Amino acid sequence: MRKIKIFDSTLRDGEQAPGASLNREQKLEIAKQLARLGVDVIEAGFAASSVGDFASVKEIAQQVKGPVICSLSRAKKEDIDASWNAVKYSDKPRIHVFIATSPIHMQKKLEKTPEEVLKIAIDSVKYAKSLCQDVEFTCEDAGRSELPFLYKIIEAVINEGATVINAPDTVGYTMPGEYSGIIRSIMKNVPNINKVEMSVHCHNDLGLATANSLSCIKEGVTQIECCVNGIGERAGNASLEEIVMAIETRKDFYDAMTNINTKEIYKTSRLVSSLTGMIVQPNKAIVGSNAFAHEAGIHQHGILKDKRTYEIMDAESVGINESKLVLGKHSGRAAFINKLKELGFELSKEEVEKAFVEFKALADKKKDVSDRDIEALISDEVMEIPETFALKSLDVRSGTAKKPTATVSITTKGRTLKATMTGSGPVDAAYKAITKLTKVKIQLLDYVIQAITGGTDALGEVMVRIKKDDRTFSGHGSDTDIIVSSAKAYLNAINKMVHSKKEKKPILAQL
Repeated sequence: MRKIKIFDSTLRDGEQAPGASLNREQKLEIAKQLARLGVDVIEAGFAASSVGDFASVKEIAQQVKGPVICSLSRAKKEDIDASWNAVKYSDKPRIHVFIATSPIHMQKKLEKTPEEVLKIAIDSVKYAKSLCQDVEFTCEDAGRSELPFLYKIIEAVINEGATVINAPDTVGYTMPGEYSGIIRSIMKNVPNINKVEMSVHCHNDLGLATANSLSCIKEGVTQIECCVNGIGERAGNASLEEIVMAIETRKDFYDAMTNINTKEIYKTSRLVSSLTGMIVQPNKAIVGSNAFAHEAGIHQHGILKDKRTYEIMDAESVGINESKLVLGKHSGRAAFINKLKELGFELSKEEVEKAFVEFKALADKKKDVSDRDIEALISDEVMEIPETFALKSLDVRSGTAKKPTATVSITTKGRTLKATMTGSGPVDAAYKAITKLTKVKIQLLDYVIQAITGGTDALGEVMVRIKKDDRTFSGHGSDTDIIVSSAKAYLNAINKMVHSKKEKKPILAQL
């Protein structure tokens, strides 16, 4: 199989997206993750654009090993010098030189003739080559350039030592068949094209960046330029995860491969999203929260039988622990029963039927039904939980100059028990006292507070989730005093845990 190199421009083109600015520490963190991901080239920035960008590119070149470290340069000596002085610390440095080649860009932006642009390109590549062995040349706006001029300028810069040629669809204008045709023409009409790597770089203005990029694999390209999560100028760039997983999933079609460790994809996506503040849309291919989620009953039934019925990739292959069945009004009984198993409930057939009716009623009111909703529904509507432990009284003392202290009294089996404990806060102190009195060893997974009514005298509800061995239990409590609500919720969860040990129900597998 042919190898397709992945050129990642997240730190250069991606960071040019409005609102996606990163500091040096964040850029270095992303660069190190890109190296773990296995990208072949990291375009670390535009060294000449600012003192900060130069410092970031230099730091990445010094610290990140494995990928080629590249800096973008206009076809100007001062830009090329800045790029070289930043990337020269890398074991694999590259200078990336670009100049516009389309009539509209040459006339309106550069205000130069094609002959002038050709000379600038030749001179800049020649100078870059005198500094660095690896020089990439980009014909900006190649998608709208005249083919004869493209052939001429590409042939000329190859003669001056360019090692990679990039013919980008800079403004996302071309169609997949049209763009691949441009690449095919270049491969056919530039006599020395076999001496270089051929690269593509597509923007997503019409939503075709990934399609355009992939369409060129069979035309002979050996490098695809892309960004994590598809971020970048305007509507963004070709999405790295989409490019990689299309090649990985359809090796039979492309007869190609990449060096990417696909299990690092999701982690990389989350990191870039977190540091740039650019949220990944739920329906985003590969890394969106819904990419491996299923709500429709018929889909869920198929997935439970064999994931391949509705998933062409394993969620685990991109670093997601598992695909998920989202419970909602379209979900069927099979998915609901499967969720009950996951949550550790052991119900009789009659209890399952009652719970399913309650679930459907709840799903009509809510778009998605969470695990907490299911736990509360089963506990409140299906399972009658005896109060093994009941809160009798709670006294809390805390403040800026006091160590938070809680004295808790509970009743159990006709007796009253009392304990006083200190903690990092009043809730922590109360929970330590309850743990001492009930003698349970559990892990607190979630603690959520919400106001049921408005105002400072609002009735507050606390919801908790605890874990014992491999099972989880939820509890909730409400009171105008939030510390009392917290104690009630904790005891409610403990009572459910204690009751589950005493009353073993027929397992769901028997249904």
